[in-house]
Amino acid sequence: MRNKGIATCCVILLCLMDKASSFVLPHYHLAWVQQRTPRPNESRSLFLRNTGTSIISRVQMSPKQENNNESELTEKEASQTDGLTKVPWTVLAGLGTLLVCVASHAGAWVHLFSSISTMNANAAAPDEFTSAFEFWLFAVLIHPLLQPIFWISEILHASPGPKIADLVPISFLFGNIAFIAIIWLVQEIRATLMIVTLSALVAYIGSGLDGQAGLGDYNIQLDDDNSNPLTTIVRKGCPAPEEVQLSSVNNFNLQKYKGHWYWHKVHDWTQFKEVYDTTLDISLTDDGKGYVNKLNIKAPSPQSSPLSWDKSPLANGASYTWSGKVNVDGTDHPGVTQETGFGVKFPNYVVDVQTDKDTGEYQELIQFQCIEVGGVRLYEGIDFMSRSPEMSDAQLTAMHSRAEKAGLYPYGASPEQMHRIERRPVDATKVDNSWQTLWKSIGVDNILEQLSGSIEQI
Repeated sequence: MRNKGIATCCVILLCLMDKASSFVLPHYHLAWVQQRTPRPNESRSLFLRNTGTSIISRVQMSPKQENNNESELTEKEASQTDGLTKVPWTVLAGLGTLLVCVASHAGAWVHLFSSISTMNANAAAPDEFTSAFEFWLFAVLIHPLLQPIFWISEILHASPGPKIADLVPISFLFGNIAFIAIIWLVQEIRATLMIVTLSALVAYIGSGLDGQAGLGDYNIQLDDDNSNPLTTIVRKGCPAPEEVQLSSVNNFNLQKYKGHWYWHKVHDWTQFKEVYDTTLDISLTDDGKGYVNKLNIKAPSPQSSPLSWDKSPLANGASYTWSGKVNVDGTDHPGVTQETGFGVKFPNYVVDVQTDKDTGEYQELIQFQCIEVGGVRLYEGIDFMSRSPEMSDAQLTAMHSRAEKAGLYPYGASPEQMHRIERRPVDATKVDNSWQTLWKSIGVDNILEQLSGSIEQI
């Protein structure tokens, strides 16, 4: 199985290098072929036709015509061969960087492809593997794609000078026109930019596969053990409920679970660290055996994007929903439900609850989600939730202690493996500016509602 993973990794690396080289060195194959000498007894016209340099009919030519053809072909060959030797050093450096980016995380890539082979071979049904892997792949790719958008947005709103319609600075507009023109006209720069971009993508994903980048929001390593980066023990698959639940959930009450919750800390690579003011509304179904989750988010946060956060289409929030049911498998584990959304089904464990001493209502809650396919764990989510919009460091430290006692540290509940969600004051006014007027005029709010509905139906 490991050999298959290594082979797959090598094939992908070769494909990437081939695509990059074919883009940068379009005449490589042609120039190499043109340097071949004719084989014995091979006429010149047949040799030229075999090498693809030109197509010449096998007809009798006069010595003058043949000399003219030879002169033209010699000039053409010299021009193309000379072009080959003038490959910009920046392009060669970019190709070297791409190779280094892949090699620096080679072990993680091998582990990934080996795990994919295991999941595919051992999945209970083909659609189980397909849906889970598509869910994983979407989140893996959306992270590196959104980072440049946040960065460009900051540059946009930091650009000086007058603005067009109080939206886009003229300096930013002309700067982009100049940049696009240079990329379009200068092939060397275009090729180098393509390779650098690909290298950055490979490095970003590779660091996530290694468990080295954004541990709270981009640890995409499969079957990882988050309790100790140096450990050789790997906990494969998802734990059973009794392995990670505390006694506080023995008499879990779904009625007390519903209502409005504030998220304070998460370990979840489907949630971006730039998201803020995250809340969860839980409403029960009429039969009392199921519920609907509605997650409310805003992005990017004022701290991560100080110049552009209030111009974002998500500055005033967006939401999406998914559902959950109890006693799906015929057993009655307290605090265990099966949730459905985003094309997958997964268990949700309530790990710990803290109740109000006077009312008995739930005030703090730790929950854990996990997705396993073919014995391989490809996702775990941990949420620290409270009824209060504010939690002190001492309160969060106590939640970490309870999570450690429950056995959640190997799955990402330690402080360094979770990120704290930024929060504005609850009574903060709604964001209102020219950009929000633009988003509303083109119906972005309606698009977000439709997207939320689509996610719910997946």
